[in-house]
Amino acid sequence: MMLEPFSPYRASEFQVKFSTSDWERQEAHALRRAVFCEEQKIFESDDRDAIDDHAIPIVALSMMGVAADRLVGTVRIHQEEPGLWWGSRLAVHEDFRKIGALGATLIRLAVSSANAMGCHTFLANVQVQNGLLFRRLHWDVIEEFEVYGKPHLRMKADLAWYPPCPTPETGLVALARKAA
Repeated sequence: MMLEPFSPYRASEFQVKFSTSDWERQEAHALRRAVFCEEQKIFESDDRDAIDDHAIPIVALSMMGVAADRLVGTVRIHQEEPGLWWGSRLAVHEDFRKIGALGATLIRLAVSSANAMGCHTFLANVQVQNGLLFRRLHWDVIEEFEVYGKPHLRMKADLAWYPPCPTPETGLVALARKAA
């Protein structure tokens, strides 16, 4: 009898929620550094800025049963003035980017939780290559411009598609599609 090697464990369920622990915040910043500093080289050594002092970090966690296995995605939101919210620093670990539900669910919770907190306008500066994802999620392009030497789109969410989420600490679930 020949034993076949086991395939590595791949999570099929992800919890997307407000960051509620120190390890989640630390891992979210580490992922942002990996994506925006090391991979994309937008920032030299760290992407943190003054917005981090008051932003709400949102995280995507791969789940092993009921326990979080690792952090695989993040985004942050902040209120610039009453009712005007911004999303920024959306990042998904490179091993999980083919799971389209992750980015979409991070965006959905970002807008829906801000909507529950009195948002009347939700904006983001989106790298051009991610514009199609946002358009599919009911965002409109306001303008095109360059920031950090890269082309971006200023986009606005259609809040009618994002019902208020009153429980962002527990958040939403994203499911990976099963291969056929």
